[in-house]
Amino acid sequence: MRKVLLVISLLLATALTGPAHADDALYASLGERPGIQRIVDALAVLWLDDARIKDDFDNINMEHLKLRLVDQLCEVSGGPCHYKGRPMGPSHKGLHINQAKFDAVVEDLQTAMDQQGIPFRVQNRLLARLAPMERDIVTR
Repeated sequence: MRKVLLVISLLLATALTGPAHADDALYASLGERPGIQRIVDALAVLWLDDARIKDDFDNINMEHLKLRLVDQLCEVSGGPCHYKGRPMGPSHKGLHINQAKFDAVVEDLQTAMDQQGIPFRVQNRLLARLAPMERDIVTR
């Protein structure tokens, strides 16, 4: 009887609050917004320390970039956030990002996720969702 009441309660809660996001399991696995924020905070430190790409972040408002990145990773991972930044193509146009720099950014993201204890399979799921952006970011 308890299980039936629990199921009915969950169904009612879903009906009253609307459908859950299509796939928020990745979002939950990343630690939801607080976990994503920790990843992005660690990532920003890595980028500014990485000799391969740190100069590319000169004259960048890192706090603004971090806010946009948290929203973007939240949305891409199935969370309730909405990325309000510019599309990747226009955002990176004229920055002359080559494959080596793109790879450095991704490696640093993997390191940041490792530092936050994100399992390898979860990292791969996020990277798979981010991968299509490569064609808009790498411009040379």
